[in-house]
Parts: sequence; structure tokens; C-alpha cells
Amino acid sequence: MRESPCQECGRKDGTIVAAHSNQLRDGKGRGIKAHDYRVAALCYSCHMEIDQGTKLSKSERVEIWEEAHRKTISWLFENKHITVIS
Repeated sequence: MRESPCQECGRKDGTIVAAHSNQLRDGKGRGIKAHDYRVAALCYSCHMEIDQGTKLSKSERVEIWEEAHRKTISWLFENKHITVIS
């Protein structure tokens, strides 16, 4: 995941992490992270803004995270980190 650019802002600054979903539907609970397949490659700044920032509404945070998640999954397939075995 660290070699991916941030799927929100495009940065490649060495701070990229697998940011887990904050949605209950994805397994998130008090003290429990969401499932590992529900992650988005985000830099420190974008991750912090989505998790604890005050600039975005809750719906904006969810929308931004969901788009970053879709881009992350695409990036993982395109860079052969995930493959389909038939």
C-alpha cells in the first residue's frame, strides 16, 4: 500500500497507509477496525481529515473515502497486487 499514491490527493510522500472504513456496515465498531478488504490508500493528511477533521461533513467524508477505496482497489489490480484466479 505504501507504494501507492494517495487515492484522494495523489501525494507520494511516504505517509500512505491503508485507511480502514469508519462505517458500521464494514465491520467498524468501538475499538474494532473495519475489515481489511475495506481500505483506502490515503496519505497522513487526507486520512486525518477524513477520520478527525472538521472541514468536511460526515456525508462528504464517506463519499471521499468510498471514492478513494474504489481507486485503491483499481490500483491494486492494475499493479498486480490482487489477481483473480480462475
